[in-house]
Amino acid sequence: MKILVSFKSVADPNEATLAGAAASAAKSVINPFDEIAIEEALQIRERGDAVEIVAVTIGAPAVEEQVRAALAMGVDRAIRIDDSRALDPYAVARILRAVVEKEVPQVVIMGKQAVDDDSNQVGQMLAGLLGWPQATFVSKVEFLDNKTRARCTRETDAGLEVVAIDLPAVITTDLRLNQPRYVSLPGLIKARRRPIETLTCNELRVEVRPLTTVLSIANPPKRAAGTRVDSVEELIAKLRQEAKVL
Repeated sequence: MKILVSFKSVADPNEATLAGAAASAAKSVINPFDEIAIEEALQIRERGDAVEIVAVTIGAPAVEEQVRAALAMGVDRAIRIDDSRALDPYAVARILRAVVEKEVPQVVIMGKQAVDDDSNQVGQMLAGLLGWPQATFVSKVEFLDNKTRARCTRETDAGLEVVAIDLPAVITTDLRLNQPRYVSLPGLIKARRRPIETLTCNELRVEVRPLTTVLSIANPPKRAAGTRVDSVEELIAKLRQEAKVL
């Protein structure tokens, strides 16, 4: 079984606390949900349920640092689609569909969303474009019937939901699926010597253009400091007179 794992390079959420120039200057990392997807693919291979893991990302040459990190984690091959535009989810899904048609995997695994835009759309759009079943927000994956089906436990607002889907399929990962492994410095050094396949949209025979445009990014206003009250009566008075919520 071949697994295709897609991932996105994002500003480190532990550092990118400001909008604009400060956020763009933050260190880039693999999107945390996508890192979980990579780890799950590696664990599936370690269980003997997969023979090859191909990682793919879209971006300028600068994202190759994150590609190296994926190789250091243990993926077999890595592909970078050379496109530096700010692509919306539908454009990303169309590019990934072309990659899927080229690679012919049995499973596509990706994070449920990217932490920079929180769109949560690419996995669903990709499944729709391919006409494949999908399981989203997955916290557990098991393969059935000689790896022709998958049983997935989903995280929903109402609790856990178990679904069975036929393969090939698209699976998007939730936080509780696993804990990504630590990438060692020797692993990163070895990954620098490994090849990265670079493709363009023209080579994939897919023409995309962003359908949405980000006009501006701004931080939410800072919250005022809290205050202590000495009694319930004082609290009610402040809620009525200052907050005007009563």
